[in-house]
Amino acid sequence: MELKKSPQADLDRNKGLFTLIGLVVVLGILLIAFEYRASEDNIATLGELGDANLEEEIIPITRQEEVKPPPPPKTKVIEVLDIVEDDVEIEDELEMDDSEADEETVVEAVEVEEEESDEVFQFAVIEDKPEFPGGMAKLMQYLGKNTKFPQIAKENGIQGRVFIQFVINKKGKVTNVEVVRGVDPYLDKEALRVVKAMPSWKPGKQRGKPVKVSYIVPINFKLF
Repeated sequence: MELKKSPQADLDRNKGLFTLIGLVVVLGILLIAFEYRASEDNIATLGELGDANLEEEIIPITRQEEVKPPPPPKTKVIEVLDIVEDDVEIEDELEMDDSEADEETVVEAVEVEEEESDEVFQFAVIEDKPEFPGGMAKLMQYLGKNTKFPQIAKENGIQGRVFIQFVINKKGKVTNVEVVRGVDPYLDKEALRVVKAMPSWKPGKQRGKPVKVSYIVPINFKLF
């Protein structure tokens, strides 16, 4: 007796379909695997090429030589000589007087006035030195007697030596009084006052003539 299979229970009925589906799946997996591998290789290759092409090119720096303008052309100077004929008459003629002296010639003497020198001589180099009335001892006595110690400088304990420079003019008067080296405004002012109040000196002389002479005198302010 022959057995009859049910169509639903027959397993060989869809065998061809399942085989086809399996082939399609396997091919898809293989294609995906090849595409992935190819993409990785391309990315790696592109990175290497990019790094190789990014090298900087070194451009040499060149200096352009300065072009100097040509020198200006030299100009020749042509001298023009005017030729004057010898037969030209000269109207203005010089008249020469006979300057030879004879017995009747009278020579007049002309006095030449020497200009007075306004130079100021130093006391150390003058021939005849100026002199204070009574000499140097009287000068020191005058300064010690007439110099008054300023009270404000005394209260502040200020003391020192003030150097005063002045000029003895041709008449012996004391002029151009100034402080050469000072100590304090009050002491300097008192020293100027004393020197300006000096009597006239005997003027100094150079080659027998009165001249201006510069002199420096120290005035000492000392507290006891």
